[in-house]
Amino acid sequence: MESASSTHNDPFGDPITSAQTTKVATLLVGRNASLTLGTDSLIVLDSKTTRAIPFHNILWAELTDFEINIRYARSRSKTLVRAASIIYPIEKTERQRAASWVSNLLNYAYGDSQRRKRIKVLINPVSGKGTHSIARCEIDVERTQFQGHGVEIAQKLDIAAYDVIAVCSGDGLSHEVFNGLGKKRNAMRALSSIAVVQFPCGSANALSWNLNGTDSNSIAALEVVKGIRTPLDLVSITQGDRRTLSFLSQSFGIVAECDLDTDHLRWMGSARFTWGFLVRLLGETVYPCDIAVKVDISSKAQIREHVRKELKHETPLESDSQAESSSSSSSKPSLSIEEDDDGLPPLQYGT
Repeated sequence: MESASSTHNDPFGDPITSAQTTKVATLLVGRNASLTLGTDSLIVLDSKTTRAIPFHNILWAELTDFEINIRYARSRSKTLVRAASIIYPIEKTERQRAASWVSNLLNYAYGDSQRRKRIKVLINPVSGKGTHSIARCEIDVERTQFQGHGVEIAQKLDIAAYDVIAVCSGDGLSHEVFNGLGKKRNAMRALSSIAVVQFPCGSANALSWNLNGTDSNSIAALEVVKGIRTPLDLVSITQGDRRTLSFLSQSFGIVAECDLDTDHLRWMGSARFTWGFLVRLLGETVYPCDIAVKVDISSKAQIREHVRKELKHETPLESDSQAESSSSSSSKPSLSIEEDDDGLPPLQYGT
């Protein structure tokens, strides 16, 4: 996910292409070379080769007095892309036509995605992989100094100065960022206006896998450049008077301990989770607990109707518990993001 101007209200819809035009589809460049805007790719034809560059991989294009420079992410394997460029001379008499062609190319390349994103990059020095600079984006890099530093940085962040917070780390720093934004006085506005993304540098990298389907740094970087801000459900958990936001599942017992109790084995990578599981399985570790469940929607028919209305963006059904308290619902505070000083909305359940 990112901040992009859109003429439709569905954040999950495909980018609008009505503004993209093919009035200038082919541009003649250099000697016996041409650049053509195809259906989903830029077609490069010259005396040496013919190749297609997917529009998704086009990072930027610009025109100078004498040449056109197109930068793109070149696929080296299924898990690796590298920055590359093609440069061709342009006749002075063709500059006006070339400028129109470059504009069309960028429309195809970005669609509804915001160009030149302003990215706050947080680097966890404990994580073990390299990071990437993002072409044509404004980048402000800061290294975290201690556990919990990400919460402090996000809580103090000027949300008007950035479009994206990108963490070069595992899922722990992403967790800190969400909770830091949740502690701001204008938490609802902060969480709805700042995109949180991950350059996968940790052991699990669940956020990157879920958002981009990869744990490759270079591919994740490309997806951040081309990403469209998309809503993400968060879970709010209370323990006593402490409230925590989570973007992953919550676990108790062996699953949780395999993560928390193997922190000193980070050098093993993801194998530490397998090791932790086997140690506890063979040791027959037991985790006693009491579980209480509050039923929110009690019947399958109501669940189906609830899902149907959600998919159609209609007002969802009242749950059983909401129906019981409907008489007092009018006194509940609004969840509008326009309220800057209310923090997170109150919980319906929890302590």
